[in-house]
Amino acid sequence: MAEPVQFNPLLPEVVADPYPTYHRLRAEDPVHLSPTGVWFLTRYDDAAMILRDPRFGKRGYQQLLTARFGREGLGRSMLFQDPPDHTRLRTLVSKAFTPRVIEGMRGHIQQIVDRLLDDVKGKGTMDVVADLAYPLPVNVICEMVGVPAGDRERFGQWSHDIARSLDAIAFPDPEIVERANRAEDGLNDYFHELVAERRRAPRGDLLSALIAAEEAGDRLSTEELFATGILLFIAGHETTVNLIGNGTLALLRHPDQMRRLREDPSLIASAVEELLRYDSPVQRTGRIVYEDVVIDGKTIPKGSLTVGLLGAANRDPAHFPDPDRLDITRGATHHLAFGWGIHFCLGAPLARLEGQIAIGTLLRRLPRLALAAEHLEWRETSTLRGLQRLPVAF
Repeated sequence: MAEPVQFNPLLPEVVADPYPTYHRLRAEDPVHLSPTGVWFLTRYDDAAMILRDPRFGKRGYQQLLTARFGREGLGRSMLFQDPPDHTRLRTLVSKAFTPRVIEGMRGHIQQIVDRLLDDVKGKGTMDVVADLAYPLPVNVICEMVGVPAGDRERFGQWSHDIARSLDAIAFPDPEIVERANRAEDGLNDYFHELVAERRRAPRGDLLSALIAAEEAGDRLSTEELFATGILLFIAGHETTVNLIGNGTLALLRHPDQMRRLREDPSLIASAVEELLRYDSPVQRTGRIVYEDVVIDGKTIPKGSLTVGLLGAANRDPAHFPDPDRLDITRGATHHLAFGWGIHFCLGAPLARLEGQIAIGTLLRRLPRLALAAEHLEWRETSTLRGLQRLPVAF
């Protein structure tokens, strides 16, 4: 008799490929209670429900973060807020991420991608993560937020450590917590200096706009200012790095789909949606349940942390026929890679555009692109899914 399925996303084999575990969970225990007391939902309908149902939300997350990390950290950001605070904070930054504003950045993003590929074109090999997927979104979000070009290299480890700490919310780990707190201290110190500089000499960037809102007195507190600045920086690149890296790998492993996209570049928008579904950069997102809720005959008690496994939902055969097959013409626009409801990813238009330009240009400019390594290492994170490196030859 087979052992009951357990969900431990930190096991090396699950980090390398979580999808067999997701399929087994969905079949055997779709409403799964982990030993840490966290509920995990693997079906599309259940994951989508907790993202938009008012019985689930972010109230209580600040206490949870304080219990895990000894501080609120990003708990002051809109990521961990319900309305009306969420609405107020999101409104302050949403104007910078409208589809019209982002479309106006197309030419500049194309220039950055071309420059990055120019830097490696004579070498015959590259690391897609280090040479393209990472520097592109970092440059773009730093320009938007107002982080000077010379400072950008300082952020890599801080950002990785905070991104990894998302795992510790559901699976506490003292080492991850300690590294995250050190990273947050470093980022806070840096942003304190940058904010002081922008107070003296405002510019046309997001940080200057946030400072103006904070100085107006009733729209943004000083704590919210710092939490929002740090959130924009981290969320503005960590996930897009994974979209470009994971997406490129998926195409390299499916040469028929890569060939089809090369032959018909107009498919790039549809392709990026399918790549987001197929190997989602954000694998899960959590909510606190505000009252006892029964799902599939199981009662999730009030106050429980409930996590929708977006990566599993996006491979639910009830919504995506033959879900383990990559099909760039699928038209998978109802995937949950960007979440849903009021917390739908604010930067989705920017991530889509960066993904389309980076992957489309890579295929156009490097027609002999091929994997240059048999074994690939994944980052030791499970909430965010991404490669350490992606060596290719061309």
